Amino acid sequence: MLGLMQDWPLLVHRVLDHAATYAGDKEIVTRSIEGPVRRTTWGGIHNRSLRLAKALTKRGVKPGDRLATLAWNTERHLEAWYGITGAGGVYHTLNPRLFPEQLVYIANHAEDRMIFVDLTFVPILEKLQDQLKTVETYVILTDAAHMPQTGLRNAVAYEDLLTEADDDFDWLTLDENAACGLCYTSGTTGNPKGVLYSHRSNVLHAMAALQADVLALSNADTVLPIVPMFHANAWSLAFSVPMTGAKMVMPGQKLDGESVYNLLEGEQITMSAAVPTVWLMLLQHMEANNLKLSTLKRVAIGGSACPPVMIQKFEQVYGVEVMHAWGMTELSPIGTIGSLLARDRKKPFDEQLKIKSKQGRPLFTVEMKILDDDGKELPRDGKTFGHLVVRGPAIAKGYFKGEGGQILDEDGFFDTGDVATLDPDGYMQITDRAKDVIKSGGEWISSIDIENIAVGHPAVAVAAVIGVAHPKWDERPLLVVQLKPGASATKEDLLAYLDGKIAKWWMPDDVAFVEAVPINATGKIQKLSLRETFKNHVLPTAGRAA
Repeated sequence: MLGLMQDWPLLVHRVLDHAATYAGDKEIVTRSIEGPVRRTTWGGIHNRSLRLAKALTKRGVKPGDRLATLAWNTERHLEAWYGITGAGGVYHTLNPRLFPEQLVYIANHAEDRMIFVDLTFVPILEKLQDQLKTVETYVILTDAAHMPQTGLRNAVAYEDLLTEADDDFDWLTLDENAACGLCYTSGTTGNPKGVLYSHRSNVLHAMAALQADVLALSNADTVLPIVPMFHANAWSLAFSVPMTGAKMVMPGQKLDGESVYNLLEGEQITMSAAVPTVWLMLLQHMEANNLKLSTLKRVAIGGSACPPVMIQKFEQVYGVEVMHAWGMTELSPIGTIGSLLARDRKKPFDEQLKIKSKQGRPLFTVEMKILDDDGKELPRDGKTFGHLVVRGPAIAKGYFKGEGGQILDEDGFFDTGDVATLDPDGYMQITDRAKDVIKSGGEWISSIDIENIAVGHPAVAVAAVIGVAHPKWDERPLLVVQLKPGASATKEDLLAYLDGKIAKWWMPDDVAFVEAVPINATGKIQKLSLRETFKNHVLPTAGRAA
């Protein structure tokens, strides 16, 4: 027997309808690429998204067509997402930090018909357009006054495109399982692989993100999504913020510490989300200028592990709660978040910090477990490392066009590629990527744990740990360090700093200093590059391997 509830498809443009109807006058603020701050409302975003959807339909866009965006977080980029999906299309986010050959591969693989591009990135596309086989039109996200002289084919200013239609348009009626967004992951081997979100998965994920133990957004919030829309769905904020009708502030291209601080204070931000490197720049700016935060209550930190010292500074120095999150493009992307259980909130801060340094507990809609190399489930004891696998309604079941083949096991779980522990309370801690874990004498060493402690040394800007071949132990850890400008430290200083903070058999066998630790397009350390650089490194302990 079936229930007698209405069939109301979960479509992302319904989210924007809701925001326009019940929070139509709430502000959306953008630090524009052209310079000035622009202000609109959810009602304005709704009106312009309808016009865009109608204009795209008049230009022949059909359901399922992929239309790419190469843009910063702005209100025009947000309108493009909703206009594209409302016309039945699929927004495809291009990451400008990728290498040119990767951008070409991704755009061609997706068969993008249009690219919506910010002024900043027009020169990139001008160099690549002859290789982009399917792109018919380039929409430059600006007005006629700022339209550049460009050789891009069929280039049109975004504001001119909007004049081609009014807002008398009905969103297309679609199946909620219809494709909605496409984002290629950089976390796979070989060519990037496309994760194809549905309307249903985006709506369910955004609703899950709104839980009080996740992002806890409300209409009273003012939200600054620093995490880019071109990276893993902007952590749901493009959908979860309008669900609540909260005020939204879009930072554009200026993400340095001073620019972020000015937005936090000037727009009275209450919640924000970004990767650790952005927060590091902010903290350094505030420390250098003796600044405080007057309205910020919560920050979500993810993309890579958050060093405990960063959590401590935000919470004890500035009074801002840190929500340490973990996720993947394939998870839409939030998988866990560091919201403490009630009994843990009563513990001393030092004990809370140990828990907050983990990646947190799964939100509803995410199931997870850890497996050994033979696929056997491992105990949730907080100590045993295993391969982290997940399943849920907003988790990929395959890659676009079947790339990568079958990616689920017989029980429908997706292997994240991460090695982790789970404890009885559900707290998960990433100890490594499976390909990065250091196997020493048959035991696993967590490079992430060592990195998080090493970066707490006052002279260290970035720390990375890789496994280096050892004649007796197979691998031993090498600590690679990028010092802060003007700072100095020796190998002995760093090893002394680690002493007592990690197990003795985890202690790095050597320390190497580099001018810059390589970072990839999503802000993560390029361990593959480091392993290549140090593949012939001889550890001082290698001669004592008898």
